[in-house]
Amino acid sequence: MITLEGLSRVFHVGDQEVNALQDVDLTIEKGEYISIMGASGSGKSTLLHILGLLDRPSSGRYVLDGRDVGSLDERTQARIRRETMGFVFQFFHLVPRMTAAQNIELPMILAGRPRQERKDRVAASLRAFSIDDRADHRPDQLSGGQRQRVAIARATVLEPAIMLADEPTGNVDRSTGREVVDLLEGLWHGGLTLLVVTHNPDIGRRASRRIKLLDGRIEEDAREPDRPEGRE
Repeated sequence: MITLEGLSRVFHVGDQEVNALQDVDLTIEKGEYISIMGASGSGKSTLLHILGLLDRPSSGRYVLDGRDVGSLDERTQARIRRETMGFVFQFFHLVPRMTAAQNIELPMILAGRPRQERKDRVAASLRAFSIDDRADHRPDQLSGGQRQRVAIARATVLEPAIMLADEPTGNVDRSTGREVVDLLEGLWHGGLTLLVVTHNPDIGRRASRRIKLLDGRIEEDAREPDRPEGRE
């Protein structure tokens, strides 16, 4: 599904070069559940952003479903991102002036989906994530857990093949964090490829494959096919 070959990302800060990623080789198969871990500055969020076509590599290749997507123009990348990927972030990134239902509907509006389809899918998502009683509430009227549920509903309303989550539990309490992880794992059990960036080792251990970055390089790539939480 995903192949990275010699991937590097260099940022220029003043007159200095910062190597956020260095010669990363990585293959991700369809349906995998992967945690990406490492200390702050190790490159894990940079890697996730490149995988999500939110950033471009400085060198190397990014092949998605047999197509080199790393150097495509922004419009084409945006279409692939919209049709293939869902995103969940630590700080939710909901539109403040929109209700929960409107936030969930937004990707479908951008994708040009018909009005009735949007209405039906929004209603189904609100029910699926147990937030149908919050449909008309704005983000500032929701708890952290409810906001993250809205964010996950928005991320999945177009039925993406890949879910990318960047510290999805970092802005909620521990109990709510467990609920968020359970929701994401439920989506994985449903067939999504799930990639989670986390500082939390307990969350990282739940994945069937753990990638640890150090100074922009893959230090460890461990698989646990017999993990109890894994898909049968």
